[in-house]
Amino acid sequence: MEIKVIGEGCEKCDKLYENTYLAVKEMGLETSIDKVEDLMDIVRLGVMTTPSVMVDGKFVISVRVPKVKEIIKLLNP
Repeated sequence: MEIKVIGEGCEKCDKLYENTYLAVKEMGLETSIDKVEDLMDIVRLGVMTTPSVMVDGKFVISVRVPKVKEIIKLLNP
């Protein structure tokens, strides 16, 4: 599973990264979480709004910071 948390380092972006990290940890997943903060990289990914989360190349979260439990639901197959 490839997870990317996308945002330019604002408070919401940092909180989304933290919540995503906690969700992955709670689920016991062996995956890394990439934090994409460079504007050119964000544009290359086709992101128009931040913060966002991509899982395996698909957007699962955009413009909000869900709680850890909701992120767990989104990450479960």
